[in-house]
Amino acid sequence: MLLNLQSLPYELNPEIRSRAAIGLLTLATDQVIEHEFRLLLNLPGVATYGARLANEATITPETLRAMRDKLADCANVILPGMSLDVIGYGCTSGSLYIGEDEVKRCIRSVRPEAKTTNPVTAALAAFAALNTRSFALLTPYRDEINQELRNFFESKGFAVPVMGSFNEEDDNKVGQMTPECIGQAVLKLGKHEAVDAVFVSCTNLRITAEVQRLEVALGKPITSSNHALAWHCLRLAGVNDALPQFGQLYTV
Repeated sequence: MLLNLQSLPYELNPEIRSRAAIGLLTLATDQVIEHEFRLLLNLPGVATYGARLANEATITPETLRAMRDKLADCANVILPGMSLDVIGYGCTSGSLYIGEDEVKRCIRSVRPEAKTTNPVTAALAAFAALNTRSFALLTPYRDEINQELRNFFESKGFAVPVMGSFNEEDDNKVGQMTPECIGQAVLKLGKHEAVDAVFVSCTNLRITAEVQRLEVALGKPITSSNHALAWHCLRLAGVNDALPQFGQLYTV
């Protein structure tokens, strides 16, 4: 051995998380959410830290509810001993069946310092910010879940007169659906005069990069589970940058 230097001096600088440290609970089967979050949260001083949550690839009310008991453990492995500003749970239908308040309670039982959100809560905040009262709903789910989601939004005072679904229970297939087919469905549903916006439900549907183009074509605001969730994480963390390249929501 020629040299073995010990206790070298070092400096600490939390620059990469100086504006926001965001935790993301990602389903084991999700192929899309991390890809879209990297696009949407690519800002100086904003860092995203993720953990995978075990889930079944088949999307049913039973498999969705089963994730409840895994939320706390998943949140607890993100940067143990360090604080997070916000933690987002990345499952729309899971948030629906577990419940917004219960998702929050589970996460904050182990991460009390963090604000929490999920795609359902984020969508409600997005609709309010966009002054939307009636929207078309596009999902990949079977009809039982679609109707439950529609009933939830209507219970919050929103009209959902137009719905469409790919009716695919296999989450592994959902994650590979093309932005082109999703975009075509968005335009087909959103053209109806009864709606003033479109919501694409499911964090495993890839549409974020197309939102601005589709909004121009449709003349109405569009958001999705990932699109709304990333925006809400930023706003909860106090990051209010205007990012018009991602559509109308990112200007408010």
